[in-house]
Amino acid sequence: MRLTAWRSALRIARRDAVRAKGRSALVLAMIALPVLGVTGADVMLRSADLSPAEHATRVMGRADAMITASDLGRTILQAPDPQSGTMTQGDGTETPTAEQKRAREGTPAEALAALLPPGTTLTPEGSGPRTTTTTKEGRMSVGLTEADLTLPLRKGMVDLVGGSAPSQPQQIAVTQAFLDQSKLRIGDATALHGLEGKPYTITGVVEYPGDLKRVELVGRPGALFQALAESPKDKVNADPHSWLVSLPTGSAALDWPAVLKLNQIGFVVTSRAVLVDPPARADVPYYTEMAKHGWSSAGVSTTALAILATVVGMALLEIVLLAGPAFAVGARRSRRQLGLLAAGGGDRAHVRAVVLGGGVVLGLAGAMVGVVLAIALVAVFRPLAEDLAGSRFGHFALEPLDLLAIAAVGLVTGLLAAVVPAVQASRQDVVEALTGRGSIKPANRIIAVLGLVMVVAGSTVALGTAAAGRAVTVGLLGGSAIAELGMVLCTPTLVGLFGRLGRMLPLSPRLALRDAVRHRGRTAPAVAAVMAAVAGSVAVGIYTASADEQSRRDYVAMLPSGAVSVQIGWGTDGDPGRLSALRDAVQRNVADLGERADIGDLRTGEQCRQHPSRGCAYIRPLKREELRCPLDGVGRPDPGAMAAARNDPRCHSDGLRSGGYGEFGNIAVGDAAALHLLFGVHDPAAEQALAAGKALVFLPDYLKDGRTTLEIENVTSPTSGGAAQPEPSTRQIAVDAVAVSSPHPYGTVLLSPAAAKAAGLDSVVVGSLWQPAAPPSSTAEQKTTAAVAAQDDGASLTVERGYRSNDSLFTIGLTAFAGLVALGAAGIATGLAAADSQQDLTTLAAVGAHGGIRRRLSGFQCGVIAAMGAVLGTVCGVVPAVALRLLEGQGQKRFLGPLDKVPDTVIAVPWAQLLATAVGLPLLALALAALLTRSRITLTRRAA
Repeated sequence: MRLTAWRSALRIARRDAVRAKGRSALVLAMIALPVLGVTGADVMLRSADLSPAEHATRVMGRADAMITASDLGRTILQAPDPQSGTMTQGDGTETPTAEQKRAREGTPAEALAALLPPGTTLTPEGSGPRTTTTTKEGRMSVGLTEADLTLPLRKGMVDLVGGSAPSQPQQIAVTQAFLDQSKLRIGDATALHGLEGKPYTITGVVEYPGDLKRVELVGRPGALFQALAESPKDKVNADPHSWLVSLPTGSAALDWPAVLKLNQIGFVVTSRAVLVDPPARADVPYYTEMAKHGWSSAGVSTTALAILATVVGMALLEIVLLAGPAFAVGARRSRRQLGLLAAGGGDRAHVRAVVLGGGVVLGLAGAMVGVVLAIALVAVFRPLAEDLAGSRFGHFALEPLDLLAIAAVGLVTGLLAAVVPAVQASRQDVVEALTGRGSIKPANRIIAVLGLVMVVAGSTVALGTAAAGRAVTVGLLGGSAIAELGMVLCTPTLVGLFGRLGRMLPLSPRLALRDAVRHRGRTAPAVAAVMAAVAGSVAVGIYTASADEQSRRDYVAMLPSGAVSVQIGWGTDGDPGRLSALRDAVQRNVADLGERADIGDLRTGEQCRQHPSRGCAYIRPLKREELRCPLDGVGRPDPGAMAAARNDPRCHSDGLRSGGYGEFGNIAVGDAAALHLLFGVHDPAAEQALAAGKALVFLPDYLKDGRTTLEIENVTSPTSGGAAQPEPSTRQIAVDAVAVSSPHPYGTVLLSPAAAKAAGLDSVVVGSLWQPAAPPSSTAEQKTTAAVAAQDDGASLTVERGYRSNDSLFTIGLTAFAGLVALGAAGIATGLAAADSQQDLTTLAAVGAHGGIRRRLSGFQCGVIAAMGAVLGTVCGVVPAVALRLLEGQGQKRFLGPLDKVPDTVIAVPWAQLLATAVGLPLLALALAALLTRSRITLTRRAA
């Protein structure tokens, strides 16, 4: 067809769109909304995706590098960006080089200065440990930083956004998140734990652009850590271990070879030059070492990309099917105009061009409106989006190629939605078009068979691709799309099958069903539109329900359900008075606690008796030797041993799900009350064995010939002067034991204090446990937490409430939104069908039918279309949801260790939601259509 004819067709389409403003606005909105969503997401993601230079500024401000002393005297392996991973090479038995020996002799700052060019400035990066500080209501946990905010070096890393920078030692700046939670303001004072007599005055508000929700206090250099180091309560190391590095003018940047040289001494380096120009992966020893041990280090998850592409592709397909009925109804309402075009000498190509022109006009308009609105909305709501995301944009990014591609997708969407109506309009009989009559055409069985083949083939491809763990976007997206399109092809035949139910129905639904069957060309697109929307709703429901059920099954409880425990903080072990105060705080705020069990922990070694908080021994039970993995206790196995272990079932780890670990570790010290409450055992024989000094073993793999073996690894903390840490010494002791069956083994071994002493071990009571008649309320838990914190900042209160869905609100919101889309699609599609069947309602009015019959007929027309679409959509929604869950389950292997057990993928069906969709949606659509239908019909003269 010539360009002139296309120009005429587009002009006719534009005039028709202007004349039918309501229908045109509907189609434009259907196209503009997804374009708006995709454009908004693209602009936000592009803006939030920092360039290498912007990322470097977030990490180190205006410095050339940030260097951290990780393990002086050992070789460090790191990714170009250390945030992506670091590790220490070897097992510590290697002979140090001369440079490594020299680095150990002095301070880390001296060692670093000797390796950098003369004139380099080292500014301590003072991010310290967390502590607690006073608030309006009590105390809260905060992070600490020391920095001179008047210097431009940290600009972009931490920025002063309100008030003034601290100028005195007893002044601090705080983040907005701290002010929001503490209820304090600029000018108020707050006191750190251990420094209650020296409060700090808040003078300014700072912001970490990469972490807006950070709760942090920023003091002047030397104002926080030195004071805490001298505090008798909160001992911290005031010596810096990280520095911002400013190289002298004219010196070479810290490139990758320079970073590797510093790694060999034990420094972790974040270099601006390396971030901006990273080395090839083959030149990074860290990636090589990771690959040797079977760990994946790919930066981009192909599984995530496949899931994203499938969701976006299915959404676009849904929009095509939603917009299709509007074009179909538009073509039918313009039958006489198209018939005149054919009678005047236009051929089928001209008729198709006019209908396709409508798709081009409305698709282009919808795409432009969507893109412009999205850009405007992102610009207006940028501060809100940044606050919700918790980080600032790097810049407001508008990528022309992205925007053009999205607009093109909107145009193509409109064009595709008009293809089927255009073909149908071009095939209509000219006389029938001019007289407004149409013949009833049976469904094409060949097309139905082809659709059935597409449903089976598409489902097989999508599910097979996902089950094989292959993140192939074409297979997953293509298979799901082919299955849904196949169902669309089957729709006319299925509508005919639904029509056979009419003989069993009353008058109004029987008329509605027969009308739907008689006008399949109008009904099928409407049913397809509802089917697409319902399929999206069902897919969302199955996917979210399956993910939630997976999380529920993977959840590992640390205590019996409903139990309450309190543990004393580190540094206060062996203080009966402090633990007694903690117990009183719990008992005052929680009612009906019942029996109490005091739980202890094992200690060993003379130094542990003097300083029980240093963690100078690690004690664990050992499995029977024949059940132990050959890699157990091997620090860094060679690739050959790792490969052999992959095929050894003894080495497959299921993490904490394997049992034998709880809130008090895998070895507990206690009496019969601990046996009752922590392990749920009420066996007199077990109580007698415990009283007789025997260990109770709750997992049979840890018991052999009436004895269990405990491995003791003595580890001595380094002295304050920085002396090298001695090598740990390991020994094993055997303890008489009996096997006990427990319904919930929140621990592997239970020892009495007497049994621990007989084995040459000390024990210290570290906490208490209760099993109240009912779990405490949220209010009681908050009050108890505050009371416990008032006694000991380091103490922890735990209430085991079982699994609680973290994304319940998100799931409910997403499911509700998908349901609203389905309901809206049903209403829109059936509204268009009702507009197309206006002549039938006029005929009913002419023969004397009262308003109630007309309302019921309209209601059942809507309900019939919604019911057929809901049933078919429920079937279609299963395929993409199951495929995405299978693919996601296989993708978990990328995030697990080479010996970790991959959990089985859970597919959960939300039957209540499916029932509400399949039954409730048609009933609701029926009721709304009946209520919104006018009782009186204005009679019009029939067209000649």
